Amino acid sequence: MNINIVNKSKHQLPSYATDMSAGMDLRANIEEPIVLQPMQRVLVPTGLFIALPDGYEAQVRPRSGLAIKKGITVLNSLGTIDADYRGEVCVILVNLSNEPFTITDGERIAQMVIARYEKIDWNPVESLDETERGAGGFGHTGV
Repeated sequence: MNINIVNKSKHQLPSYATDMSAGMDLRANIEEPIVLQPMQRVLVPTGLFIALPDGYEAQVRPRSGLAIKKGITVLNSLGTIDADYRGEVCVILVNLSNEPFTITDGERIAQMVIARYEKIDWNPVESLDETERGAGGFGHTGV
């Protein structure tokens, strides 16, 4: 699949780290480092602008290494970039650790996965079909 992209950053285009990777790393495109304090959130620009085809979204996800090693994650995970959005791809990061974290220019801050989705039409009904689980949820199926 080919997707149009404008790269106004100082960095390479997102790419797959391995042949079987699902996500491509997004890099911070900033003029000076950002110190992210514990429990602080920030919108980090990437310098990328994309045009997705109808029926696709770009999902912005945390990087597992940043999450486990530094406590840095994507706040609205999964973040969705809709097919009709033409603004800059930015990432909302939050620091869930007890230590300040410095974001530097070019740092890999998140990953992006392109995914197909289906559009639906609602079918209003008076009741739903029965299932074994029924209305049980949030721990209903046990440990």
